[in-house]
Amino acid sequence: MAKKWVLDKVRNIGISAHIDSGKTTLTERVLFYTGRIHAIHDVRGKDGVGAKMDSMELERERGITIQSAATNVHWGETEVNIIDTPGHVDFTIEVERSLRVLDGAVLVLCGVAGVQSQSITVDRQMRRYNVPRVAFINKLDRSGANPFRVLQSLREKLRHNAVLVQIPIGVEDKLEGVVDLVKMKALYFRGEHGEKIEETDIPADLMDQAKQYHHELVGKAADFDETVGEKFLMEEEPTLAELQAAIRKGTISMDLTPVFCGSAYKNKGVQALLDGVRDYLPNPTEIPQKALDLDNNEQEVPIEAKDDAPFVGLAFKLEDGRYGQLTYIRIYQGVLRKGEFIINSANGKKVKVPRVVKMHADEMEDVEEARAGDICAVFGIDCASGDTFTDGTVNYSMTSMFVPDAVISLAVAPKDKSGANNFAKALNKFRKEDPTFRVHRDEESGETIISGMGELHLDVYIERMKREFNCEVIAGQPQVAYRETINSRGEYDYTHKKQTGGSGQFAKVVGHIEPLEPNSEKTYEFVNSVTGGRIPKEFIPAVDKGFQEQMAKGSLIGYPIVGVKATLADGAYHDVDSSEMAFRICGMAAFRQAYERANPVALEPLMKLETSAPEEFQGNVMGQINQRRGIISGTTTNEGFVVVEAEVPLTEMFGYSTELRSATQGKGEFTMEFSRYAQVPRNIQEELVKKYQAKRAEEAKK
Repeated sequence: MAKKWVLDKVRNIGISAHIDSGKTTLTERVLFYTGRIHAIHDVRGKDGVGAKMDSMELERERGITIQSAATNVHWGETEVNIIDTPGHVDFTIEVERSLRVLDGAVLVLCGVAGVQSQSITVDRQMRRYNVPRVAFINKLDRSGANPFRVLQSLREKLRHNAVLVQIPIGVEDKLEGVVDLVKMKALYFRGEHGEKIEETDIPADLMDQAKQYHHELVGKAADFDETVGEKFLMEEEPTLAELQAAIRKGTISMDLTPVFCGSAYKNKGVQALLDGVRDYLPNPTEIPQKALDLDNNEQEVPIEAKDDAPFVGLAFKLEDGRYGQLTYIRIYQGVLRKGEFIINSANGKKVKVPRVVKMHADEMEDVEEARAGDICAVFGIDCASGDTFTDGTVNYSMTSMFVPDAVISLAVAPKDKSGANNFAKALNKFRKEDPTFRVHRDEESGETIISGMGELHLDVYIERMKREFNCEVIAGQPQVAYRETINSRGEYDYTHKKQTGGSGQFAKVVGHIEPLEPNSEKTYEFVNSVTGGRIPKEFIPAVDKGFQEQMAKGSLIGYPIVGVKATLADGAYHDVDSSEMAFRICGMAAFRQAYERANPVALEPLMKLETSAPEEFQGNVMGQINQRRGIISGTTTNEGFVVVEAEVPLTEMFGYSTELRSATQGKGEFTMEFSRYAQVPRNIQEELVKKYQAKRAEEAKK
């Protein structure tokens, strides 16, 4: 018999962290303790099975998580939908789309390294989608682990109002269990896999420390609950229920981060973290959700997790499974039933739901219906990632996800002509699955260009083409996504005249272009300051369109132009010969004229690089970064390891991993993410301009 669906008892959570902090291992333990799996396999397990949630062969080989996997577990009465997200920055869209549909999250931190670069990125994404979180300090069994230092970095680097709800009993190889500061009890995890929990009194040598941190916990919780606040001032002890309610309130409003401790690998502290998910993270009714009403100028409308409301769901992830396209859907309101029709509000298409399933990594169970607040998957629906579905009585769209720009491109082609069909299929599939994976055809060279978030991102897709589509691929040299911009104001005054048989073309535009404000969110702004009907209103958008078309490819090095504010001040038209087309062509030519006068420069993507290596290699690591035009912004040493933070141009980063390994005897690691665009040094700009001119001359000959 199906369990009764009680919304209060539902948690939609994600587990996210820096790469190698142990997220997948933690998820594996959660599956084991909730009875979902009956044996534990580790990420790089000697048994060759690999972690349950890393269901892709590639993930098992590389020991990293590439796609977020969804699963559904029961912890006592509570139903938990868990999404295990990748930690690697190249797969940032997987984290974005998971957070978009979650109500809460577990931020996993390494007990030795603490807050790392990717933890900062993930935290920024959580703030973007207002996702409340609890933190779990993992790997406390490792040498150099120190949960109090990690707590400090949570407060300083991420500015969390973090508070310990547990302290460990011993650390490193002496880690035995944890002290629960809410109940003031010691918890030991006995048995082969730590499945037997023993609750005892706190050891005498930890009592003073436990009292100190318990007092701090009550003090922070007091800010969120009057009863606890009064008792704290009166130096009275709140009840367990009062203290938990206050912590929960602070967590859901994102003003408090409860911090748990343990070691997933050593099976310590995971069950207590599950209790924390149940006790402190919100259920679907506690997070206010909004949709955009497409029938009413995209006005924001609140939606509630109710079964009797019109159905609204968001397709947040696509996967090609053994039985065709699998679409993961978060249901915000209403009920999704097998056999019913739903409407895709992106294109108005009506589709039938042939099959609804609950996912468990790469296994599934069929269900008749899924209700408000749940996450499920459906088969046989053709849509794109980020589409909203409704039952047709409302026309809503859930707000879109933030999709970062691609920073690296590769020219790719199938090795054999016979593979062309599979090659096209693969590209089409990946593009639908992943909005950060872009494909276009270079008109001049006739090559197919794929673009993405980094070398690893594109590597994985090339590897997947080989495995899933049996299509060997030849890839060219990686190309960096440069941009062009202007450094000063440039005037334009251009008249477009064409007189052939029949009606001619006439348009005149006058104005200027100038750089946008620094740190502006926009890449282009159009200002219309034409007065007195010098240009009819209906032709003005055509000028704007002409400017934008011209900006798609700059004349300096052939890359898109950004950071321009274009002002249209004056012009002239002809009653017969003026048309939209004439003004568009005139806009394009005027922009070219002004661009040459506005001191154009090339921009390159700068990456935020974080490299860690044993201290004895500090000189080598810093030397390599300096050689690559990197600017070091800070170094920190931690338990014999040095972490160097720097900004380095992406162009200089090819082959860095091999060089770093050889300079650090294979012990160095790095993570890299896009930071910003910055001006290219003059000598490099001159080289780029020469190359572009030579390429154009070559094409002109053809």
